[in-house]
Amino acid sequence: MLVLRGLSVTRRNRPVLHGVNLTLGAGEVVGLIGPNGAGKSTLMEAALGLIPFDGTSNLAAMDAAHRARAAAYLPQSREIAWPVSVEDLVALGRIPWPGGGRGAGDRAAIDAALTRMGLQDFRKRTALRLSGGEQTRALIARALAQETPLLIADEPIAGLDPAQQLSCLRLFRALAAEGHGLLVSIHDLGLAARFCTRLVLLDKGHVLADGHPDQVLRDDLLRRAFGIGARRIDTPDGPAILPV
Repeated sequence: MLVLRGLSVTRRNRPVLHGVNLTLGAGEVVGLIGPNGAGKSTLMEAALGLIPFDGTSNLAAMDAAHRARAAAYLPQSREIAWPVSVEDLVALGRIPWPGGGRGAGDRAAIDAALTRMGLQDFRKRTALRLSGGEQTRALIARALAQETPLLIADEPIAGLDPAQQLSCLRLFRALAAEGHGLLVSIHDLGLAARFCTRLVLLDKGHVLADGHPDQVLRDDLLRRAFGIGARRIDTPDGPAILPV
């Protein structure tokens, strides 16, 4: 679903990514972690061909129409510019498909996305009148309505309350179980450990580690990347990671 080879990015004469290699397949929830400025958002943008880069990306090699059917993207900046209804906002995810949001298949996809994000009662409400967390959920629903094999989401749980964070990450795991692939940047290491099948740790534009959460969330690697250690507490609901 996603294949990056030797991906390098320079912005304003400053190297941001250095020869990143990354693959992602069906059934994976790959968590992209690392300190601020490590290159997480840049990697997602380059993978989608939104910014210039050196190296190769299978998504960037596609034309825009095919790419829009291969990958949905939730950027970190989530401004809603127009006073459209939540339903119409979610319908924008259907633009790449025949019908453009008006066909029977489109309506089913829109209804399913609203249901999965718990937004059925908000469908006729103006999106600009939602709270920040509700707007985030509506934009995730738009990405779900796009019905792509791959979902790329930059800090999707930022601004959500704890219950909605858990609900969103459980949904991502369910999507993976259905055969989707997900690349998700996330700062909460405990939630990353619980819900991601694999973690990629970026530091200064390099992949410092790539593997199972137990392999990546090691004290020595976290000290190199973040300058902190971590205490792991195993619970019946999964591991809890306490930065120290």
